Amino acid sequence: MRNNYMSLNQQQVFIIAEISANHQQNLEVAIETIRAAKRTGADAVKLQTYTPDTMTLNSDKNDFLIQQGTIWDGQKLYDLYQEAYTPWEWHAQLFAVAKEEGLICFSSPFDKTAVDLLESLDCPIYKIASFEITDIPLIEYTASKGKPMIISTGIAEREDIERALKACRKVGNNDITLLKCTSSYPAPIVEANMQLMQQFAADFDVKIGLSDHTLGITLPIVSVALGATVIEKHFIIDRAMGGPDATFSLDVAEFTAMVSAVRDAEKSLGTATYELTEKQQSGKAFSRSLYVAEDIQEGEVFTEKNVRSVRPGFGMHPRFYNEILGKKAAQNLEKGSRFTHDAIQNTE
Repeated sequence: MRNNYMSLNQQQVFIIAEISANHQQNLEVAIETIRAAKRTGADAVKLQTYTPDTMTLNSDKNDFLIQQGTIWDGQKLYDLYQEAYTPWEWHAQLFAVAKEEGLICFSSPFDKTAVDLLESLDCPIYKIASFEITDIPLIEYTASKGKPMIISTGIAEREDIERALKACRKVGNNDITLLKCTSSYPAPIVEANMQLMQQFAADFDVKIGLSDHTLGITLPIVSVALGATVIEKHFIIDRAMGGPDATFSLDVAEFTAMVSAVRDAEKSLGTATYELTEKQQSGKAFSRSLYVAEDIQEGEVFTEKNVRSVRPGFGMHPRFYNEILGKKAAQNLEKGSRFTHDAIQNTE
């Protein structure tokens, strides 16, 4: 859908630096992270808008203890989110800093009150996190605001995606980008299953992209070749700072390298055309063509010995070679001269 905010139908891949918990609960670090993201060449920074109480329950029951083979195992959900959340009172200032830097700032809301806060800040895009793709009431409420929707699919089966898309479209929102995502932290590259990203476009008539938790920058580059319009990657000033998401976040140098590689990958795709560029046309000088290989006297027969297909490409096209063999020279020809149609004796 068209709206008064922005569209993700842009010419370049939209590169998002996910700040997440990489602010150490320090506002100055959060601000510097945004400024550093600008220096990497990112298009946008993304926050996460929740509190421990909007995300989970403060319970000691076993269900609320993380024990799924993650880097956070042994922690209570509530304690993890207490450490990781971005204070809501920071949001207005972080949006303002991003605007000063010329970056788009948006967020992932995790409940309706988060959407309401973000609406008050004129949030231009909404991202639904992988684990929230089953929260249909949240998706419907968020989509009803008429902003572009980006939805991660890390834990989604096909019916989960279908329900999420139906929720968006029910409220008239068709500006949807599905991100291929592997919800492991860090994610093994062998589980990336990148071809599914293209299947999203075929099956659901949506834009596609990548939310990447692997180490390194291989997948973002691959995603460009597969048609990604959005790439999201966690970003930290320095992994030595530590924090819940540090191990699978790119630092400034790595994120900068990723942006550069993505832009180069985009340039390499070009367009599906057989037309040669001016530089490619000039390269034809190094192709083969027909040249006089030995001095030839008028009336002498052309043979494989005295006419050859060689580089450079200024003589007659080699496709005529077999036709001229056995014909006679119309004039004296000097070795190294371009063979032309005028060199052939007219027998008519």
